[in-house]
Amino acid sequence: MKLLQQPNDGVMPLVNAIESAKRSVEILIFRFDQSEVERAMANAVNRGVLVQALIAHVNGSGEENLRRLEARLLAAGVIVARTAGGLARYHAKMMIIDHRELYVLAFNFTHQDINRSRSFGVVTRDSKLVREAMKLFEADTKRQPYIPALDSFIVSPANARQQLAKFITGARKQLLIYDGKLSDSQMINLLQSRAKTGVQIKVIGRIGKRGAGVEVGKLPRMRLHGQAIIRDGSQIFVGSQSLRKAELDTRRELGVIIRDTNAVKRLLTTFEADWTLIELAKTQSAIAKEAVIPAAKAVANNLPDLAPIIKEAVADVVTETCDTPAKLAEVSEAVKEAVKEAVKEAVKEAVKETVGQTRTSES
Repeated sequence: MKLLQQPNDGVMPLVNAIESAKRSVEILIFRFDQSEVERAMANAVNRGVLVQALIAHVNGSGEENLRRLEARLLAAGVIVARTAGGLARYHAKMMIIDHRELYVLAFNFTHQDINRSRSFGVVTRDSKLVREAMKLFEADTKRQPYIPALDSFIVSPANARQQLAKFITGARKQLLIYDGKLSDSQMINLLQSRAKTGVQIKVIGRIGKRGAGVEVGKLPRMRLHGQAIIRDGSQIFVGSQSLRKAELDTRRELGVIIRDTNAVKRLLTTFEADWTLIELAKTQSAIAKEAVIPAAKAVANNLPDLAPIIKEAVADVVTETCDTPAKLAEVSEAVKEAVKEAVKEAVKEAVKETVGQTRTSES
């Protein structure tokens, strides 16, 4: 079992997996612009590998790119199916190699998700997880009902709410969470309930307004596009579903819960490093705020009385337009611009004066 971590691992683990396929590749696609992956799929077909792609019927960018992708893959010999339109969105990302190795991904097959975002994936040869993934792929390809049979294979809307609620409730010491859209009221209530029992809870991302009492931080300098939870330093959830109502109840999302020492350790190390960056950013922001407030006050003290400046600016505009049949709206707009420029110049002069005073006092 292995944890994939973006942007660190990049696209090559996916490309290498497809290139290693001997018999079959099944892949779920929501967004896709990775030419390396597309090329690997075409090469696999040329080697005699059966490659099947189940592509979302629509995504937030519309259908045009998806339909072009379908056409290219069909031309390369890939067997292509399109997801049904019964769910609000088909957002799951998955790949199965030779019916032996499963890739469950929080990230899309895109440059933005893989190269520019914090995200995660799980690679496993656990036979139970692989069989359940194959069952889901077949059901959704044939547009048949999927009935979940494995608690650790998390599928929205089939069993995600139930199993993720159970996962959260089972925490005894700590929950470390990556989630950019955590807003489901039931899940927030469960987190708060755990916090009241002494469970430490930290969220990298965002949480709804009702999430009082939970530590939250925004990841600096990097986009977050992945959901993961570390429970008590011994188990992790990685998947495409955020803890929000739409992704739990009305969309096809996919994740797994695993207990693997190396995968847990790597995710925990990454979370701690990211949380350190968040704390550092907060400290720098506080220091900057402390420095800015006195400076702003100093500039304000050096500002002249703006009333005469504004009056002069208005008078200039009226003088220039009084001899023309300008419309009231045009005069109004001209006055706004004149006042804006006049105030800007006054502030600029006040800043210069403040800086000069500071340098004089320092010398």
